[in-house]
Amino acid sequence: MSTAEATKPILEFRNINTHYGAVHILKDVNLAIYPGELVCLLGGNASGKSTTLKTLLGMVTPTSGEVVLDGEVVNDKPTSYRVERGVTMVPENRRLFKRLSVLENLQLGAYLRNDKDGIANDLERIYTMFPRVKERMHQKSGTLSGGEQQMVAMGRALMASPRVLLMDEPSMGLAPALVQTNFELIQQIHEEGIAIFMVEQNANMALSIADRGWVLQTGKVVLDDSADSLLANPDLRKSYLGEA
Repeated sequence: MSTAEATKPILEFRNINTHYGAVHILKDVNLAIYPGELVCLLGGNASGKSTTLKTLLGMVTPTSGEVVLDGEVVNDKPTSYRVERGVTMVPENRRLFKRLSVLENLQLGAYLRNDKDGIANDLERIYTMFPRVKERMHQKSGTLSGGEQQMVAMGRALMASPRVLLMDEPSMGLAPALVQTNFELIQQIHEEGIAIFMVEQNANMALSIADRGWVLQTGKVVLDDSADSLLANPDLRKSYLGEA
């Protein structure tokens, strides 16, 4: 779904400023995530990407500005409130509970839900989407390969029945051969109608599947455009794609 087709964003920043002590991290950031779209946030180290995700999810409270979920300002609402209303995250480096089985990790994703039939249906949907996860369901998650752990992390997030899936560096730590497969899986999730907001260092891969993108530099949005336009932008190609 394009932004033209969606009249209201699900999740947005309105002039967000965030500090860690005296350090000003996010500076008047405006973002909007619309139903069913895939958008990516690009930027170098210390640009504010992770802080953006933490602020969206309620792990960090902004100094000023508004975080808006379905038209409601949620600055003072905890992470659990946002998860219940459809916002969840696939964290950097997967962050699985490695001593728990694959199935137990998936079940933890539904900890705020009480619709047993819906949970069972979503579990089957994840097994269909990720057959390897079903094969490994009784193994301890710490014994899985990096690619398999990424599938479990995505499955666990989907068990929360999200409307917006936040993804923090989904290709980090994966073998190069698995990166393409990983992005294909992200695209598959997107095609099911779930909005995805992805922070990613691999600009080329991220923009190849995204609808829109932003570029963050030292806490400020310096580029905001369609993915195709960003891919063709000479400044972005030089800075983030390593091209002269």
